[in-house]
Amino acid sequence: MEQQAMAHEEILEQITVPLMKWYHAHARVLPWREQPTPYRVWLSEIMLQQTRVAAVMPYFERFLETLPSISALADADEETLLKLWQGLGYYNRARNLQKTARIVMEKYNGMLPEDFDALLSLPGIGRYTAAAISSIAYGHCHPAVDGNVLRVTARLLCYGEDILKDRTKRTVEDALRRIYPRDGAGTMNQSLMELGATVCLPHGAPLCGECPLQSLCLAKKEHRIGDYPQKAKAKQRRIEYLTVLCLEQNGCFAIHKRPAKGLLAGLWELPHLEGWPEKQELRHTLQQLGLAPLAMKALPDAVHIFSHVEWHMRGWHVRLADASHVAEPSAALSPLLRELVWETSSGLAQNYSIPAAFQYFLP
Repeated sequence: MEQQAMAHEEILEQITVPLMKWYHAHARVLPWREQPTPYRVWLSEIMLQQTRVAAVMPYFERFLETLPSISALADADEETLLKLWQGLGYYNRARNLQKTARIVMEKYNGMLPEDFDALLSLPGIGRYTAAAISSIAYGHCHPAVDGNVLRVTARLLCYGEDILKDRTKRTVEDALRRIYPRDGAGTMNQSLMELGATVCLPHGAPLCGECPLQSLCLAKKEHRIGDYPQKAKAKQRRIEYLTVLCLEQNGCFAIHKRPAKGLLAGLWELPHLEGWPEKQELRHTLQQLGLAPLAMKALPDAVHIFSHVEWHMRGWHVRLADASHVAEPSAALSPLLRELVWETSSGLAQNYSIPAAFQYFLP
């Protein structure tokens, strides 16, 4: 075991020069890399969690145009913040950004702290994000270990531990810390991230011929690339069946806010029912709700995947009679219509943060 650890350390000690040389020649031009201020690094890292780089870039630019500083973020109203975030998903990331911005304004004079532990204490900032900010924005030696870095390291060393375990991440952090250059930790972090994102790709499809570390990689030498990284099988997601209603009345469409806690907390949504009732059953349910459907048109089905649940959705565009024809809704079913807001399609697009799960059915 000790001999293996020494062999791994010897390999890691050889990666710095070729990797950083490769990075300087091949790194993608990304807006947050051009000006790596603490705010920009922090914002980009939060946006990039669970989200592709290509998807993040327009959001990043638009967000900074509206909220160019930590103070502007701290002072923003929630609707503006969530509208800027609409489509990125995992909306608690946006709320935690603002919580942290307010703490930074109050406690750190508007500047994100340099200290790793101080960063780690802020809402929404874990070990990886704290290390990225500390190293890239401030130059401190903290390895930022994300999925890309774990994949590169596992293949490089034929390291067979479960990469989803915190213990594995800490082990990789410690091993990398010993070989990081003191005056280039931020570049080293970005080099490893870039290699994993563009060359050492997941699902057994790396571009080994383009890798600056191919001569050192044990998985390549042993023809075992497909064996790494190793991770426990994810739990199967729960499936929920929903019927989503695009209710139209006098050219306006109905939305309401989700509850303050739980999935998509506090966001605007289209009304919906559990299950997939047939057309006549749905019409009867709408009438029980006090609505008077004039025409009902089925919309294409959609599936939306969250981390632990899948929504399998059927949609209906329902054109309603004028409000003067609507009866009192059944008390048992009225929660579906809690505090409805009626808005034009352009008003919905401009003024409300509606999650991607409901975008399939918007007019």
